[in-house]
Amino acid sequence: MNIKLNFFGAAQNVTGSCYLVEAGGARILVDCGLYQERDLKQRNWDAFPVPPATIDAVLLTHAHLDHCGRLPKLVKDGFRGKIFCTPATADIVQVIMKDSAFLQEEDIKHKKKRHEEQGKTSPFPYEPLYTVADVEKTVPLLTAVSYKTPVPVAAGMTAFFHEAGHIFGSASVRLVVMQGGESRSILFSGDVGRRNMPIINDPAQFEAADYVLIESTYGDRTHGEVKDIPGELARIINETTKAGGNIVIPSFAVERTQELLYHLGALLRENRIPHLFTFVDSPMAISVTEIFKKHPDLFDEETRDLLRRGIHPCDLPGLTMARTVDQSKAINHIKGTAIIIAGAGMCTGGRIKHHLKNNISRPESTILFVGYQAVGTLGRVIQDQPAEIRLFGEMLPLRARIEKLSGFSAHADREELVQWISSLKKAPRRVFITHGEPDAASAFQKFLTEKTGWNCTVPEYRQEMVLD
Repeated sequence: MNIKLNFFGAAQNVTGSCYLVEAGGARILVDCGLYQERDLKQRNWDAFPVPPATIDAVLLTHAHLDHCGRLPKLVKDGFRGKIFCTPATADIVQVIMKDSAFLQEEDIKHKKKRHEEQGKTSPFPYEPLYTVADVEKTVPLLTAVSYKTPVPVAAGMTAFFHEAGHIFGSASVRLVVMQGGESRSILFSGDVGRRNMPIINDPAQFEAADYVLIESTYGDRTHGEVKDIPGELARIINETTKAGGNIVIPSFAVERTQELLYHLGALLRENRIPHLFTFVDSPMAISVTEIFKKHPDLFDEETRDLLRRGIHPCDLPGLTMARTVDQSKAINHIKGTAIIIAGAGMCTGGRIKHHLKNNISRPESTILFVGYQAVGTLGRVIQDQPAEIRLFGEMLPLRARIEKLSGFSAHADREELVQWISSLKKAPRRVFITHGEPDAASAFQKFLTEKTGWNCTVPEYRQEMVLD
């Protein structure tokens, strides 16, 4: 066997997922994500390590930006193969990529104008990484495949997509490589979800794999209990309502926003929180919520039961979907307390930044984080609670209350990751620990090695491994 595995992203960091498998003259890319950490953003502009035109296909695990966000650049630079993913991912990723391109184009305009007024320069070009036109060239390459169905993706390579339980349509991908009558299987975890989360099914488990790439976002810690989410969410909403402020929630458009609506609806039905104006101020989240309604086959049994009772998990009284800029601006004129759910989830752009500017210095308001905040993102900076926050070129005092609900995480924690990989009946030849900050990846490597005795490695960026 002669298989090469290259780590072109999410190696000792969380974003920019991208792995290349080469065997028998074929090249397969698994994910092509955007780098979101401030110190690593320059990598988005780097030329791909191999010419995109030489890549046969892409296997896309799910529609989060750190896994799909550079696909339009890949196409812009010459890729013409198929992008295999689940049907729900194919629907959602179109929304994600178009939104990303639009925001880039708008941010560049505003940044250039602001820098000219301030006499500053940028280390990045005053042009978007890709445009909406590049996204439109990418969409026809999306090829929807069903879970558990063998998919020939290149000569001697077959892929199987399985439920990852992370977000709607997410997948772990098992790639089987055939050479000279022998086969090797490489399991890419994608992002592994948690068990017993609302709306979607639990992650699938696997009995065999020769090599495993496993994420380690939370490889050094354990989460709060899922069952604690409603109580903590109700506490935060009720305390903020009493103080007279707003609850501002930076939220990912895919899964997290829909989970929030699910829990808010349940709390309202149980009369545990007051009936407040609730806004989803994210055109992307609104579009994704509509896609959820297209794929009821992906709902778990609890959610199907709600549907049978005439209750949709993403609907609730008092909910307003703010599609336009004018609707977004009107939120600032609401008297009293409102719940404002807006993207981007790590506060790296989008409408959330405007709501932060209006609330960050109000001690009566709460900024509630319900998702992972990567190092170098604005969300992580706010979470660390410095005295001041820089927003739109202005330093603002941080006086709002900062809260975090770890139980909301769509990523498995240390114990859950071990549970996921421990379903293997036989020790894999090697386990590669990816998609984690250095401390988290190293801690998980040590923990998993002690638990299993397996050969576990934390690869470096652009490191090449030869798999026999």
